[in-house]
Amino acid sequence: MSNTVYKHINIVGASSDGIEDAIRGAIAKASETVNNIGWFEVSEIRGHVAEGKVTNFQVGIKVGFRLE
Repeated sequence: MSNTVYKHINIVGASSDGIEDAIRGAIAKASETVNNIGWFEVSEIRGHVAEGKVTNFQVGIKVGFRLE
């Protein structure tokens, strides 16, 4: 059995369309430069409010990937 090593990074995704869109966008962008992404964990959710309305969502995400 071989040993496997994993690492995780923290990123933040933002979207005016919603939390799920912020997550998907952040993972897609991270996948452009990080190989072997295997999981994510939402660590925080926040947003921006202007004139009493939510205008933007930000999602803190922990992304795990296997080292080669």
